[in-house]
Amino acid sequence: MPKAKLYRFDEMTTEPQEVELPPEIFGAEVSADLLWRAVRTYLFNKRQGTASTKDRGEVSGGGRKPWPQKHTGRARHGSIRSPLWRHGGVTFGPKPRDWDLDLPKKMRRKALICALSARAQEGQIWLIDRLGFQRPRTKEAVALLSRLGLPEKTLVVVAPEEYQIPVYKSFSNIPGVDCHRADLLTAYEVLDHDAVLLTERAVEALTRRLSHAQVGA
Repeated sequence: MPKAKLYRFDEMTTEPQEVELPPEIFGAEVSADLLWRAVRTYLFNKRQGTASTKDRGEVSGGGRKPWPQKHTGRARHGSIRSPLWRHGGVTFGPKPRDWDLDLPKKMRRKALICALSARAQEGQIWLIDRLGFQRPRTKEAVALLSRLGLPEKTLVVVAPEEYQIPVYKSFSNIPGVDCHRADLLTAYEVLDHDAVLLTERAVEALTRRLSHAQVGA
């Protein structure tokens, strides 16, 4: 049964309580192949695909042969827009294209479960009852992460109703730390950080979102 330490935001000096995590979310078998597919799809879908170069037919100018074919002592050229020339066209250069890949919803959910289970197996899951910031305070957020002993690259996951300005702005200026909503969380974001800090409501939101995913299928 996966377990994690539960801290109290208002009682950080007291010893944390060890609680059990939902096994269907944090105790699943980790599939490296599925995680690779999820990460690959995520990164490919982030590509804009707008890189573009001009070939010799699209570069302006070069309609006249630069010099006669023979009797000049120089190499033969038909256009100054040849790829051999400076400011000429580009051979096999990139063109705008769609990099988007599709991953079925069921596989995306399984991949997220695998990522959370992998972090739980490594002991890199932390729990906190709530994040009670009254206003955006980076200093308070840094102090909280320091008291918990979290690594530099930490992912903070909150429930949708907890994703408020005082919470996510408190973490926004800390290098390596990101704050995400549980209903929009992806496997890539979990794997891209060394540890995950979840609120109790975030665990409940993840359980509602992922409990019907058949991990063993």
